[in-house]
Amino acid sequence: MTRVYLLCVTMAAGGCWLLLLLLGPVSGLPPVRWLQEAPEEIEMKTVLRLAEREYNRASGREDVYRALRLSDLRRQLVSGIRYDFTVFLGRTLCKKGDEEVLDNCSLHSLASLTEIQCRYSVLVFPWANETKVLEHTCSEEGVRTEPSSEQDLDSMKPEDELLETLSLFKDFVTTYDKKYKDDEEALMRLQIFSQNVKKAKEIQEKDQGTAEYGVTKFSDLTEEEFRTLYLNPLLSSQPSRPMKMALAPTDPPPAQWDWREHGAVTEVKNQGMCGSCWAFSVTGNIEGQWFLKKGSLVSLSEQELVDCDGVDKACGGGLPSNAYEAIEKLGGLESEQDYSYLGHKEHCSFSTNKVSAYINSSVEIPKDETQIAAWLAQNGPISIALNAFAMQFYRKGISYPFRILCNPWMIDHAVLLVGYGDRDGKPFWAIKNSWGTDWGEEGYYYLHRGTGSCGMNTMCSSAVID
Repeated sequence: MTRVYLLCVTMAAGGCWLLLLLLGPVSGLPPVRWLQEAPEEIEMKTVLRLAEREYNRASGREDVYRALRLSDLRRQLVSGIRYDFTVFLGRTLCKKGDEEVLDNCSLHSLASLTEIQCRYSVLVFPWANETKVLEHTCSEEGVRTEPSSEQDLDSMKPEDELLETLSLFKDFVTTYDKKYKDDEEALMRLQIFSQNVKKAKEIQEKDQGTAEYGVTKFSDLTEEEFRTLYLNPLLSSQPSRPMKMALAPTDPPPAQWDWREHGAVTEVKNQGMCGSCWAFSVTGNIEGQWFLKKGSLVSLSEQELVDCDGVDKACGGGLPSNAYEAIEKLGGLESEQDYSYLGHKEHCSFSTNKVSAYINSSVEIPKDETQIAAWLAQNGPISIALNAFAMQFYRKGISYPFRILCNPWMIDHAVLLVGYGDRDGKPFWAIKNSWGTDWGEEGYYYLHRGTGSCGMNTMCSSAVID
């Protein structure tokens, strides 16, 4: 019985990039076959022309041969699209050097009686306009070219894994309303997605906590794209502005604390494709400080910092210590309502008449995690920075990567520490992120507490409001 799976990937220009998967023998087709709605005939013609050229190049014959028919076709996703097929070649009336257009070469009258059978494995990269022969074996002459890349052959997925990847990609595209400009980009994103699914499984296997890693809205991005669009390289490449050290509380911290339960935390926001996490971390801290000192919770403007902080780099990253100083010099922050977030730098339009909150200074908080917990419970949410190694594929649970994989000196993302506690005896920090509520646990990240995981204790700070 044949099962048919359709995968529709929406393109930015409209329309649908259609992927059809057939499982089971049907009309002589192999058990697994990939088909594209768009240019399969053109694509296969290109592959066959490559096979013809490869045979004519390698043979010692003077006559030129061309494809007569194709059989045993398999088409699978590996690092590109791999074609395995048998082609039967027939002799033409053209001689080598004369075949400008192979289609114009008439077949010899005895072509069907002298045909040559060849088995090919060909790898195609549509997005890079590249094609290469992995293996070429012809029965009559014994011509054989060894695989050009062992990695390409070894990485071929079993049928069940391929089907699982397709199913996950279909759900991913639907869930996050992904749109790609054309079929080449869609296929490229599918390949990146496939590699990221494997990477998430590796992170899962190495995690020491209870976290679940897997498909997220960032699963079609390469690591470099993710870092460029959503993270903040300045956190580890530039020194922080010196700040006065906060006094550590003398009383021990309570067993658990969560400022969300006490009204000091606004809703989860979304920085978009802009490395402005530093601004969200700082405004979140000031929102909590203003609530504790003035009694009202006001959502404050990150866009003001993106536009008006002359020291930091807007979507190119920044440091919380610089942001505090910028806010002091400006005279305060406007509300989110008055100065709404756009996700890119604009001309500074800050107005002192619209200030909703101000700060008097800022302090650095000690690196000891017990002191961090005590300070947080007593004084409010804290601006922190960490290494986002495990966050691209984080879904839920308490994340606890090995230190060597999430080292504390490579911090690249600023967030807001809002609480701490434990789940089934596993201690955690509750962290408000700025990637929207469709990431993590409704926008929150839970990280193992007590070992300085991912450098979360290396850059802790807060504004001071008198």
